[in-house]
Amino acid sequence: MAEVVSLMDIDEDDNHQKQNNSQKLNKGKGLVTAADTKPTPWVEKYRPQSLADVAAHRDIVDTIDRLTSENRLPHLLLYGPPGTGKTSTILAVARKLYGSQYRNMILELNASDDRGIDVVRQQIQDFASTQSFSFGAKSSVKLILLDEADAMTKDAQFALRRVIEKYTKNTRFALICNHVNKIIPALQSRCTRFRFAPLDPIHVTERLKHVIQAERLDVPDSGLAALVRLSNGDMRKALNILQSTHMASQKITEEAVYLCTGNPLPKDIEQISYWLLNESFAESFKRVSETKTRKGLALIDIVREVTMFVFKIKMPSDVRVQLINDLADIEYRLSFGCSDKLQLGSLIAIFAKARSALVAAVK
Repeated sequence: MAEVVSLMDIDEDDNHQKQNNSQKLNKGKGLVTAADTKPTPWVEKYRPQSLADVAAHRDIVDTIDRLTSENRLPHLLLYGPPGTGKTSTILAVARKLYGSQYRNMILELNASDDRGIDVVRQQIQDFASTQSFSFGAKSSVKLILLDEADAMTKDAQFALRRVIEKYTKNTRFALICNHVNKIIPALQSRCTRFRFAPLDPIHVTERLKHVIQAERLDVPDSGLAALVRLSNGDMRKALNILQSTHMASQKITEEAVYLCTGNPLPKDIEQISYWLLNESFAESFKRVSETKTRKGLALIDIVREVTMFVFKIKMPSDVRVQLINDLADIEYRLSFGCSDKLQLGSLIAIFAKARSALVAAVK
């Protein structure tokens, strides 16, 4: 007896076949599932979206905000250490000027791009020379952002000088660098300069607390203090350390922060300093070497932290000056890849010399 197939069964089979075909056609073409979504780095996730959100340097930010509002924005040269808000400030200015169309109105080049004289003559000049349409934006003046401009060749900087003069009417240039002395004077004189100093610990703490609250992290006060201390006024570094420590440990304690970054703990530095100031050469060498190997510490980090510890010790000024000078020499030699073992011996030797000077001063 033949099997009776209803119309409903035929429709279901057809729909099932269409779904299978659709899945085959769409395979690998933008299908987003919960497993595919990648976490955004917190540096980008919490980047200030407006000038009001910039964590510090309110005097500079307010000045740039006022110039932008009055449509009197000059060419800008922002310089200072990394992670102090230079790029974030300029991107916030771009959002204020152009709104959602800001990506179409700016040309952004950084150190990863080729920025020789040919790029200045072609790509930058082509972008600056074309007439812009505002598309509802507040300003029709375009913006060229040259991040890490101190990495540009001298020839490219000289070529850029003429481009800035020629296209000032419809284009503004924003140069960002860490070392202003690597920018030629001719470019510096054509820009309004603003120096972004390392962030104050208060501002770093406030911003970190905002991120900690938003991400619902478990961070005790000691862990927060360690983050602020290791960042050295670099907000980007502070957020990167916070995120990497969170990935390694659920509770972000002081020890977890130092373990994640590989920096020596304050108590380790106190112990090492005690050995350097009180033990014999052979004993100090043995104990410091064992601690360095067991905890995976870099000698250059030990030298830097011991240098900071020396400032806290009460000793005659002439002994302190000589000790700091010798520590600076060791760090300089380590930066050129000299032997760790030899430099560790040198570290112990300068403390033995300082100890003799302290004994002589007491007598």
